[in-house]
Amino acid sequence: MTFLTTMPLWLSAIILIVPTTLLAMAGPILVRRYVKLGQLRANNEVAGFKFATVGVLYAVLLAFAVIVVWEKFNQAESEVAKEAGAAATVFRLTRGIDSEHGTAIRKAATDYLTSAIASDWPPMTNGMQSRATTEALNEVYRAVLKFHSFGTDEGLILAEILRQVDRISEARRERLVMADGIVPGIIWLVLFGGAFLTVGFTLFFGTENLRAQVLMTGALSVLIFAGLLTVVAIDHPFAGTVKVGPEALAAVVKDFADTPPAR
Repeated sequence: MTFLTTMPLWLSAIILIVPTTLLAMAGPILVRRYVKLGQLRANNEVAGFKFATVGVLYAVLLAFAVIVVWEKFNQAESEVAKEAGAAATVFRLTRGIDSEHGTAIRKAATDYLTSAIASDWPPMTNGMQSRATTEALNEVYRAVLKFHSFGTDEGLILAEILRQVDRISEARRERLVMADGIVPGIIWLVLFGGAFLTVGFTLFFGTENLRAQVLMTGALSVLIFAGLLTVVAIDHPFAGTVKVGPEALAAVVKDFADTPPAR
């Protein structure tokens, strides 16, 4: 479903909702041409009980999918915030170490954040990652681990800086994993199969007012596929119209760009 996710939301809505709703509304008209109303009305009582079961099962499945993707979307936002927070802490901690060493760490951290914004986010639209950003993160580790003589206090600060860099690395890995999508293929199959089955089940019913039946079927189709649109829109947290951006990282770069390290 990546192609739907990367489209503008209005276009995804048209593609997903309009054709399916028109098809659903045409269903009762086509069925009524070949099946007499009396035969359909005979199904109403039995089919009503079965449709209630089908409807509840699909509603639970769709609700579960929406909740899961929404939680993962929020988690993606949280991971970016953690990455930005850890980077900001690294900048602040460099004030307590040797000026030359601190400058090297700050430059490496700035280069990493800049690379993450410019090189990591575009590939994440397709579930990919940037080699340049990976190398920039390696440079941060090299800058922190570069050997030089230091006292006990500075050693403690460097240990904490290294811990924060590890948090940056973990947060980046989390967002790269989530960029590939949250809902597995088998769930997509069940969601769309269940949607067509649920809407198709209404064709077994018959009412004298055909227009009312057509409108009710169309309303049900809109509701179901609007729910699916919600899942599609946020399944890839870093792609499409509804997405997590790198604003938190950009804010860190802006806040610390002109602040020199101090002892």
